[in-house]
Amino acid sequence: MIFSEIPPQTLTYVGIAAGVILALVVLRVLLGRRRTTAVREEPPLRIDVAQLTVPDVGSAVLEFYNMPVRLAAVVLAPSGRSAKLPPADEMPATIEQLVPGLMAVLKSDQPVFRRWPGQLSSSGFSSSFFTNVPLPGDFGKGTPWCAAAGRFEAAGQNYLIGLVMKAAGPNSLSQVAIERSAQWLDVLRIRRPA
Repeated sequence: MIFSEIPPQTLTYVGIAAGVILALVVLRVLLGRRRTTAVREEPPLRIDVAQLTVPDVGSAVLEFYNMPVRLAAVVLAPSGRSAKLPPADEMPATIEQLVPGLMAVLKSDQPVFRRWPGQLSSSGFSSSFFTNVPLPGDFGKGTPWCAAAGRFEAAGQNYLIGLVMKAAGPNSLSQVAIERSAQWLDVLRIRRPA
């Protein structure tokens, strides 16, 4: 036989080498599986403002710096990487904490609604929101589009929200970063048509 002609010491080395190769292959397969299961599908962050539609009239009117606007998109994120958004049944009460009556606007305008993953800071969220939801023209100036993004508090938790709005005509509102939670009440108002 052929194996009887090979010195036993060589066969030992070949066996060890084959065992090491087999162990490396098994290890690579196991690590490859673990890596693929660890990858999470991230939600889409980009919103194309040109594709958004808004109704002409509704049962409630949102005012942004006293200008009537329609709500076209809402992005909501928890504040903090491990934080979570409230469950669906608590979402209306959470949204109402931003500005009382805002749920009536959401029901009337039917905006695009996106949930984003947790964000580390309000300024980082605002920057990411304005980057991923770019307004036409010069950041919306001279167009009907405007946006606001920032932090708000509901039930003792911090959340981050971005709103895309459309006025009846061109305006100079552009993008507004909300720096404090109470500032939302300075820039947004809900008015019901008479």
